[in-house]
Amino acid sequence: MALVKAGVVVLDCAEPEKLAEFYRELLEGERTAASANLVEIRGADGVRLAFRRDVNATPPSWPRPENSLQAHLDFRVEDLDEAERRIVGLGGRPIETRDAAGPYEERGYADPAGHSFTLRLVPPTAPKQG
Repeated sequence: MALVKAGVVVLDCAEPEKLAEFYRELLEGERTAASANLVEIRGADGVRLAFRRDVNATPPSWPRPENSLQAHLDFRVEDLDEAERRIVGLGGRPIETRDAAGPYEERGYADPAGHSFTLRLVPPTAPKQG
């Protein structure tokens, strides 16, 4: 039997309720727990994130070194343009707008609290021949 049952990525922020709502909408998920200082969500695919209140939290400034990358999330998507429209509509912003070359095209964004994350294009799979 495993000692550690499950993991949750926790992001510190000044307003956990607002940041949890951004990711809940983005990941088409649900709020699973909430207290005065912590809100947890589970995305439709099962990813679990929590947001902890820290009134002194300062947004990361990645890729600038003065306040280095504190956490980085990576999400897989089938349509980068559609996902970008959703992110911007929810209050996020692009931090990298160029597509990476090769089969793993990706784009960088910041959530409303300034945490960076990447959208990575899911490579298309060929239909099975049978």
